[in-house]
Amino acid sequence: MADPRWGVRLPAPGRALLARLRLPAPAGPGRPVAPRENPHAVVDCAVYTQGRRRPGRPHYADAYAAARRARGAYVWLGLHEPDAALMAEVGRVFGLHELTVAQALTDGHRPVVERHGDVTLLVLRTARYVEHDDLTATSEVVDTGDVMIVIGDRFVITVRHGAAGALADVRADLQQRPSMLALGPWAVAHTVCDRMVRLYLEVAGHVETDLERLEEIAFARDSRLDLQQIYQLKREVVEFKRAVLPLQVPLRELAEDSGHRLPEQLRHYFTDVTGRLSRAVDRVAGFDELINSIMQARLAQVAVEQNNDMRKIASWAAIAAAQTAIAGVYGMNFDFMPELRWRFGYFAALGLMATSALVLHRLFRRSGWL
Repeated sequence: MADPRWGVRLPAPGRALLARLRLPAPAGPGRPVAPRENPHAVVDCAVYTQGRRRPGRPHYADAYAAARRARGAYVWLGLHEPDAALMAEVGRVFGLHELTVAQALTDGHRPVVERHGDVTLLVLRTARYVEHDDLTATSEVVDTGDVMIVIGDRFVITVRHGAAGALADVRADLQQRPSMLALGPWAVAHTVCDRMVRLYLEVAGHVETDLERLEEIAFARDSRLDLQQIYQLKREVVEFKRAVLPLQVPLRELAEDSGHRLPEQLRHYFTDVTGRLSRAVDRVAGFDELINSIMQARLAQVAVEQNNDMRKIASWAAIAAAQTAIAGVYGMNFDFMPELRWRFGYFAALGLMATSALVLHRLFRRSGWL
């Protein structure tokens, strides 16, 4: 008897073994091929046509093939920390330059825009404010990462490293704006840039609140602010500046459309993002001056506290020196010292020592040394 799945005659033991293993039937002329699944690093993959997302979440290779067959269609592939094997395969499918593939595998890049053939690579730094109750010497205030946007004629690939800068909300918001999606892959690049800059402004607002709180603590009368807390916040601000300030040049270059084939309709949008980034840069640049002011104020307070401590030590040392001088004089045991053989000389010496101590203490208290 022939097995209907394999088209050959199998003995009874072989048919029983196949039934137990439940092997899938091979693809044939009348049997559809099971769709391929995307790797775990693929956050989302979709084909967009005329500003609308096609149903489903196809494999990125199938999605790119479908986009190339349809007029005005393109693929948005989202990746999160892909490994070398996946990036190599993505590079082969989409025809990416080897330098683009290599850059997408590592993080910590400086914001930049580059063109490799017909593909543009835009690198952005992501930022996220980390909530904390109190600022300590080890508090993490700003968490940064990066996102790379690879833009081609029929595709846009976003590669994200780090926990900050998730793009799920960006995709959801953009899918509610078909007119923007219809402008092609560069519309995705603009929306991602716009979201990153808005996050910069949001993080800058939270950091500014932390600085104001730190300033209040530093100028409090009974301040116990540790300099390590100020240095920690300064390090976090420096990390934030590395994400914000270098992005000015790439965005300005895109707004001026220096050979990147940016659609004319989107040039004004990039100009708007550049202006918003300038506001974020101004706010972040002002953090340094404020932190330095707080640090100088705290150093001045430490110097004053140390000076007060030295005055107190000197005052008590002077009081002790008076007692030592009196005891030393009457301890020399000369035969002809005044009052040496007086019956109440011992008690008079103690009274003189106590009186001198009280007088000196009162004088030092009046002068503010004690």
